[in-house]
Amino acid sequence: MQVLYEDNHLIIVNKDSGEIVQGDKSGDATLADAVKAYIKKKYDKPGDVFLGIVHRLDRPVAGIVVFARTSKALARLNDMFRNGDIHKTYWAISKNLPPQEEGRLENWLVRNEKQNKSYAHNREKPHSKHAVLDYKVLSRSENYTLLEIKLLTGRHHQIRCQLAHAGCPIRGDLKYGAQRSNPDGSISLLARRVEFVHPVSKQPICVEAPVPNDNLWRSFQV
Repeated sequence: MQVLYEDNHLIIVNKDSGEIVQGDKSGDATLADAVKAYIKKKYDKPGDVFLGIVHRLDRPVAGIVVFARTSKALARLNDMFRNGDIHKTYWAISKNLPPQEEGRLENWLVRNEKQNKSYAHNREKPHSKHAVLDYKVLSRSENYTLLEIKLLTGRHHQIRCQLAHAGCPIRGDLKYGAQRSNPDGSISLLARRVEFVHPVSKQPICVEAPVPNDNLWRSFQV
């Protein structure tokens, strides 16, 4: 875990692929627990440490996770996420090129709980949720394309599902059509940047996660 920003109300950390943000049926150690332990030790806090979870990242995804350190910040961040006031930018590596250098993907997603998977449709379906993202090509290597994605809605597996539906599955994402897995079990999707107005101080916040330290990510000239 790497701390990217912290103050009395917030802590923003860089999640490694493979970490889970909060507990699930696997029983594995969580990122939230690691952040609580960090706060407890750094500030010598007695008893339980308050930490509010305001959003999640899929287990195989790396990058920025925002936590609240106070109940005031938690309530306000929850409202900000709900209202689209927190702007998240992702980077993704795909083997295929999208139809245009930049554009918008708009679909209706239906979530299958049993499969833990979403399916994209070009028109509204029963129980579907509207999903919108903007993308642009940032760079190309010999075999892969680096895409920047800005989420305009927040749906289950939205980026993974919509890119796959557009013919550009994310590298390593077997669930959504990649041909092979990544050696470390990750998928090549990074929560790269978050921008918002601080819920308490009202100062602008912009935080970037480092690019993963592997040869493919480093091969792109950005």
